[in-house]
Amino acid sequence: MSVGTQAAGAPPQVHVRFEHVGKTFPGKGRRGAPLVALEDISLEISRGEVFGIIGYSGAGKSTLVRLINGLETPTSGRVHVGPHDLTALSERDRREVRRDIGMIFQQFNLFRSRTVAGNVAYPLKVAGVRRPERDRRVARLLDFVGLLDRAHDHPERLSGGQKQRVGIARALATEPSLLLADEATSALDPETTGEVLALLRRVNRDLGVTIVIITHELDVIRSTADRVAVLDAGRLVETGSVYDVFARPRTEAAGRFVGTALRDRPSPATLARLRRTHSGRLVTVRVRDQQGFQTRLARTFLDHQVAAEIVFGGISELQERPVGSLTFDLTGPGAAVDAVLAALRSDGVDVIEENPDPEPDPQEGA
Repeated sequence: MSVGTQAAGAPPQVHVRFEHVGKTFPGKGRRGAPLVALEDISLEISRGEVFGIIGYSGAGKSTLVRLINGLETPTSGRVHVGPHDLTALSERDRREVRRDIGMIFQQFNLFRSRTVAGNVAYPLKVAGVRRPERDRRVARLLDFVGLLDRAHDHPERLSGGQKQRVGIARALATEPSLLLADEATSALDPETTGEVLALLRRVNRDLGVTIVIITHELDVIRSTADRVAVLDAGRLVETGSVYDVFARPRTEAAGRFVGTALRDRPSPATLARLRRTHSGRLVTVRVRDQQGFQTRLARTFLDHQVAAEIVFGGISELQERPVGSLTFDLTGPGAAVDAVLAALRSDGVDVIEENPDPEPDPQEGA
């Protein structure tokens, strides 16, 4: 039970490549108009990495994953998986490529009439693997996911987390080099989600399988992925390491996602309340991964004789590095506050002056 991995120290090989890909569904939009699901998507996923794709509902995530496994064809552009240009292949040849791609799903998609072992064996039976080899492979996989003792149970006797582990074992049965996880933890509680994500990390680490995780849950990406792409309304708005996207998002869409995960930025309603109790200028500073950053920040305030009170924010750890932001109430002469902000920006610090006239969020506190 293994897949090929690249040599240590070798440059990363591209496993999945999108080249200016667009996907439009005729007649699926409002009043029968075309629905543009994806527009001009270009990205590369390296062999052996865990790559996250995030976006709100309707962002195009599910369409993108169906393009990777060849269940949809692009309206424009090209999709490559390994050496194969899926857009140039017949349906029969795309089916051959899919044998090297495993899928796990939100609702598990297990056969209720089959045992745990029977579910894992099913793709091997379809592939024509002989019974002795099927049995050996099923036993190894169930041992790998910690369910060998449940081999003869039916899915209804399993918990949600156990069902998803069966789904992972089944996805690995044909020894794929690429695993697609489409909202695979959305139906699970937080503790079970952690167990499933730990198993996926083990699949990646021990078997060398490339994993693409499609999700709207930032905590899933935060704890599992190496790199991440942010989709917004069918467009790829940001790509980078998980730390870079979380610590310093370059786009508004990515910033909204980071805010939901870190909860380190005040909402409009919170800002309105802060302004009722604080008379200074409210400024949010993104924390930098530098030793002594907060000490230098305090010194900048002191040098310009500006009083700074932390009124909101949070700092957490991501990949053993600090990430988050702090919102300050800055009081002092206007020119002094301007000088502080200019000094911070010249030092490369991300500074956000909060909107002075926010509209309170009617949902907050409801």
